[in-house]
Amino acid sequence: MVHVFKYKEYNYIYDSGSGSLHECDEKTYDYLAHVLGYGNDISHLTQAEREEIEGDISALKAQGLLFKEEIAAYPPKSDEVKALCIHICHDCNLRCRYCFADEGAYHSERGFMSEQTAKKAIDFLIENSGKRKVLEVDFFGGEPLMCLQTIKNVVYYAKEKAAAVGKKFLFTTTTNALLLNDDATEFFNEEMENVVLSLDGRKEVHDAIRKTVNGKGSYDLVVDNIKNFVKKRGDKHYYVRGTFTAKNLDFSKDVLFLAEQGFDSISMEPVVTDIDDLAIKQEHVPTILREYENLCDKYLEKYEKGEGFNFFHFNVDLEGGPCLSKRVSACGAGNEYFSVAPNGDIYPCHQFVGDEKFRMGNVYEGKLDGGIRETFAKNCLFTRQKCDKCFAKFICSGGCSANNYHFCGDANIPYEITCAMMKKRIECGMHVLSRKKALAEIKAQNKEENK
Repeated sequence: MVHVFKYKEYNYIYDSGSGSLHECDEKTYDYLAHVLGYGNDISHLTQAEREEIEGDISALKAQGLLFKEEIAAYPPKSDEVKALCIHICHDCNLRCRYCFADEGAYHSERGFMSEQTAKKAIDFLIENSGKRKVLEVDFFGGEPLMCLQTIKNVVYYAKEKAAAVGKKFLFTTTTNALLLNDDATEFFNEEMENVVLSLDGRKEVHDAIRKTVNGKGSYDLVVDNIKNFVKKRGDKHYYVRGTFTAKNLDFSKDVLFLAEQGFDSISMEPVVTDIDDLAIKQEHVPTILREYENLCDKYLEKYEKGEGFNFFHFNVDLEGGPCLSKRVSACGAGNEYFSVAPNGDIYPCHQFVGDEKFRMGNVYEGKLDGGIRETFAKNCLFTRQKCDKCFAKFICSGGCSANNYHFCGDANIPYEITCAMMKKRIECGMHVLSRKKALAEIKAQNKEENK
């Protein structure tokens, strides 16, 4: 399908079949918007102008760059397990109000995964990985750093076991950074492929939600730990990840604040909660969409000044990103990717942990519930009928199955508020791609002229 949209004074055409993005003039925008049924008036276009536009459209169609037929076949998902989210503990040293995991307890007793169970999870992953050579493990919680020694022992165990069978592990940890001391920093920088560090932005925003066990703000306790970690991280992957709520709908200020602290890899996620004063509601959506545009403008201003940073949600790769079949398959949760609770129980992903309807087995049993797995294996972009006419479908893959289920009662029904935010972020990301390309061309031209 073809999608036309405006970003301030810029006009864009996006073709979902080919993944092509084109910038166009106002007249072409109006003509295509009219053809696509957007209701645009084209009475101001002369016959000659219409013919010229039609010729340009025909040329792009001939090149396969416009109105290209979309993929329609559903590629079967592999039954090889590729990744585990290991809940190394169900406890936390913070009490964040919006925590989907019940402040680390997952609506159950607080507890820690034994080293034996964690190693059994590694064995389960290797034994069910088939021909896959690269396997992934995310140490999650609660707060994983409360179990640092266990993580160390499990990482060394996994590397040894993988080497023996010609495989390799990539490790990730998500942490609130309260216990991110020099020892943990050195270990993470040596062994972790990626590290996600939780920081919500401005001190007053962070401290209002992310509190310690004794009810005090945690910003001053974690910010220097994160700065120290990032300084030593070098060129290895990390994200400083924030969460915005109804309390800080001006979240662009928090993203820019994080960038000003020297963090060049940032994510800012909308809260997932039903807490009334924090939850994102339909009436907040127009403000949020404007805020994404505000952030996009500021993001490009910093880029032009040579102060650019990586903002996760503006990363739209239309050329070298995941292959189309992967986008159609969507998330591998419940089929190729699973979460393991401290007692060894297996769930489709971390957002289903503790829900007995989705318990799929246990690492000590070594087998999975075939019915639940089949349900998730069949779940793909094409089973989400509301996505059929959406321009963003091959980029977002129909959204998060867990969020869809928890908000709509069905993994195949996209959550409309998330959809609205996703589409705006994608349009902003496309604008960023176009402006960066234009700036690069200007720089190249200036360089050539100055020779």
